[in-house]
Amino acid sequence: QVQLVESGGGLVQPGGSLTLSCAASGRIFNIIAMGWYRQAPGKQRELVARITSGGPTNYADSVKGRFTISRDNAKNTVYLQMNSLERADTAVYYCNSTIQLQWGRRGADYWGQGTQVTVSS
Repeated sequence: QVQLVESGGGLVQPGGSLTLSCAASGRIFNIIAMGWYRQAPGKQRELVARITSGGPTNYADSVKGRFTISRDNAKNTVYLQMNSLERADTAVYYCNSTIQLQWGRRGADYWGQGTQVTVSS
């Protein structure tokens, strides 16, 4: 049906930058919103950033001013530009999208497989 494929994770030094991307594919009628969550070892999954189809965004307080979320509607792709990375940003990052499969149906949440981001010297 719907697949979310993430890329761009890896190892980076503190203060460095990474860009994550996530592409949605399948029988998609409309993408309502796309976003990124993360889960560090021993912690709950938390929202990092989210962007709706109209453009409004929201960010976790811990990443405001450092991370930027953007979206290419034509490619059904969302990006997360991460700057000034800190050790506390180390986590598995998951792409999430709320997608309508048909006109008139409610949107459903879909998840990517996750990509590891490790901030370490």
